[in-house]
Amino acid sequence: MVLLTIFAVIAVIVILFKVYQKLTLGICRSSAHMVGKVVIVTGGNSGIGLETAKDLANRGAKVILACRSVRRGEAAKEEIVKFSGNTNVICKQLDLASFRSIRDFCEDIVKNEQRLDVLINNAGAGGLGNYKTPDGLHVGMQVNYFGPFLLTCLLLPLLKSSTPSRIINVSSMMHKYGELDFDNLNMEKYWSDYLVYANSKLFLNMMTLELSKRLQGTRVTVNCLHPGIAATNIIRNIPSEIIKRVIEKVVGFMFQSTWEASQTTILLAVAPELQSVSGKYFSHCREAKPSKLSLDADNAKKLWSESERLVKFSVSEN
Repeated sequence: MVLLTIFAVIAVIVILFKVYQKLTLGICRSSAHMVGKVVIVTGGNSGIGLETAKDLANRGAKVILACRSVRRGEAAKEEIVKFSGNTNVICKQLDLASFRSIRDFCEDIVKNEQRLDVLINNAGAGGLGNYKTPDGLHVGMQVNYFGPFLLTCLLLPLLKSSTPSRIINVSSMMHKYGELDFDNLNMEKYWSDYLVYANSKLFLNMMTLELSKRLQGTRVTVNCLHPGIAATNIIRNIPSEIIKRVIEKVVGFMFQSTWEASQTTILLAVAPELQSVSGKYFSHCREAKPSKLSLDADNAKKLWSESERLVKFSVSEN
């Protein structure tokens, strides 16, 4: 009898949680088309990135999938074309763990694309371990922050010549647990997979704040967002298949589908009413309040300068 009561209580809690989650879920209701627009989605071959790319292709955009794996990217391209009927979908190789790859990708885009309307820094990973890339940066920090930072800087001239244009940084509520230590930006003093992920998302928020100030008057906007909790490929680096499967099932049932988690990104990419909104943080398709550190303008400016130094970006490249 006691066990039945416990199970009943747990069932009620789960049902109430699911009802609350569905009632508070933000959905992009905009019907805006994207015909004539060019969009880059990093990590567009799976999860939230794939759902975002499918939606934007369905609206008529030319979608460029920037993927580390060309094989998976081409498979995603076929899925997007089949879903949307839009054949203007391209897959290009981009490895955020390599500055050479990022520079080659950007050179190719600038050479072959006349415009860039939306850049979506969606790709991210957790559990990458503790080692340095060939560029000398911690792999998790480079893939999640320093790589997207360099990518954005190199594509800014094309974005500025394509106005009005938008930059969207996919962050996470985990940024609230991040720490800002200018002596440990590269995680050389201390690290953990948890802190690497939290810090990289915090830095994305601060990058968004500083970049919005630098872009004032250009008609290029930049915003960041928490997509929600969903079972995406971010857990692909968990070594145990059993644990990975359990997490996928639990998260998939308790929280959001990847389609639901893509809605805020899509809103920021297409909504006409957000064209002049910049430097903000969104969640559930609504503006939200990020951590106090995310709003620290002085530290955001200093982080930008340090990031330029670490990725060896020259202002003259802009």
